[in-house]
Amino acid sequence: MKPAVFEYETPTTLSEALCLLDEFGYDAKIMSGGQSLIPMMNMRLARPQVIIDINRIEELNYIRVTESEIQIGGLTHHYQVEESKEIKKVCPLITEGMKLIGHSQIRSRGTIGGSVVHADPTAELPVMLSTLGATITLASSEGYRTIETDEFFLTYLTTTIEMNEILVSIQIPIPPANTGYAIDEFTLRKGDFAIVLAAASITLDGEGRISSATLGLGGVDGVPVLLDEVTDGLVGNFPSRELISECCSVIKELIDPEPDIHASAEYRKDLCVTYAIRVLERAAERAAKQ
Repeated sequence: MKPAVFEYETPTTLSEALCLLDEFGYDAKIMSGGQSLIPMMNMRLARPQVIIDINRIEELNYIRVTESEIQIGGLTHHYQVEESKEIKKVCPLITEGMKLIGHSQIRSRGTIGGSVVHADPTAELPVMLSTLGATITLASSEGYRTIETDEFFLTYLTTTIEMNEILVSIQIPIPPANTGYAIDEFTLRKGDFAIVLAAASITLDGEGRISSATLGLGGVDGVPVLLDEVTDGLVGNFPSRELISECCSVIKELIDPEPDIHASAEYRKDLCVTYAIRVLERAAERAAKQ
């Protein structure tokens, strides 16, 4: 199928794009990489009257690493993040996770902002950002606002971004020393959306005990799920396979995934336990090697 007829605008500055949003309102859609929007338009699931293509806004394409955080512009392409040596050095989880996104063709065109705003709960970026404690900055003609991921993601393909806002950047805190990360997913084929996705972060203290831990899951709800009930049991203890398995044994009681043509709810629960254990063990091993 082909998309419905639409007008096409190509602003070159953020202020120009925001003015166009104010002018056209709900009739307009922002396009960055187009990897999610164009297929939806082709299937007539989205029928915007105006496309505002922001690819020419160079000010939104950047990667900056400061002493406290990683800053990534909304128009930065996946491959740029994947190949960033600065990011790999301070937060290798991002590098690993980017490699799982689609195929190389998708990563060459897809943008950080586009993927995050699309808010697919089986996508890697929303789960990674939630696990890493990232914040999201949105801009409108009225100014800027920065929010946490749990405030941004509402449900399936739905966020709190307003019709006059553009995602301009994400900020990820630099992890403390002795922190290990891991991410893994179950897919039917390489490059497919995940059936279940798990990401973990573990930080050890000077004695080798777990001082903090985070476990994020995708594919089990309309938004990324953080299971503090699991990781709270890890804190204060030395990491071990037995401890991690015991803490993860409650996961089935904490999640309520919906069945679909790819997997039953019970199968998704089993996958969540398996992949949660896997990423937590790997994160703990890597933290011990820091």
